[in-house]
Amino acid sequence: MKTSIIRPGMLVGLKTAIRGGVTYQKLDLEPTHATEDGTQRARWETTREIADAVEHERATQTRSRVRTLITRQCCNTSFGLLCPDAREENLQAAIVEADLLVNAFNLEAEHTNIDFRVLVGRVANDDVQAARAIGSEVRDLLATMESSIKAADPGAIREAATKARQLAGMLSADAQGKVKDAITEARNAATEIVRRVEKAGEVASIVIDELTLTKLKAARFAVLDLSTEEAPPPEVAAAPAPAAPAIDFAPVANVDPQPVAAPAPRDFEFGA
Repeated sequence: MKTSIIRPGMLVGLKTAIRGGVTYQKLDLEPTHATEDGTQRARWETTREIADAVEHERATQTRSRVRTLITRQCCNTSFGLLCPDAREENLQAAIVEADLLVNAFNLEAEHTNIDFRVLVGRVANDDVQAARAIGSEVRDLLATMESSIKAADPGAIREAATKARQLAGMLSADAQGKVKDAITEARNAATEIVRRVEKAGEVASIVIDELTLTKLKAARFAVLDLSTEEAPPPEVAAAPAPAAPAIDFAPVANVDPQPVAAPAPRDFEFGA
């Protein structure tokens, strides 16, 4: 039986850059030199000059908007942007809109140019490497939520929960449900820590011991790190029967047959 923890989707490579309109001048004030404590030190002054501040600000805003159009259709992970198949049409529409925005800006701008590139690759739901990577990251985020709860750190809990929620869009329905339940449990724990420890002044260790983390623990075991397939046991070939050893017989020289003497006749006595 074949199982998978991920949905089919796309790996999205996004590149945006603002070129031109800004120059930098570097003035060396103190060349690199060794100090008495054995370290190296240098000092310089950099001056930045923007040819058109209004245009540069508009370029920055346009670039930010273009990135948002693409990233809001994707799950942001440590190894790139992932877009579930269900959002493919939305992603294509976002790419078209982003292209229009960039082209419109570049046509009007005098000093600045926005560079925008998108590369989309397909990720299958039976892709073992993708499943391993996604599963590993989800489990790391779940572990971070659990350790942050034990450390009574609501900020770290919520940060990990937000990342896990974004990545959950690439999970299968069953895995996604377990992860969402774990996220809800972690966020509730963060709220309890703020209410009882930070505001009411209760002892953190006592509050943490009273928190229920069953769904968080269950989700960590439910999310596998790779797709697995139960394959039938390999067939074992029967061992060949051992070959009988060859026996060499020395050749026998031709021997003329020797005549065999006939048995001597026996005398019989008959009574009268």
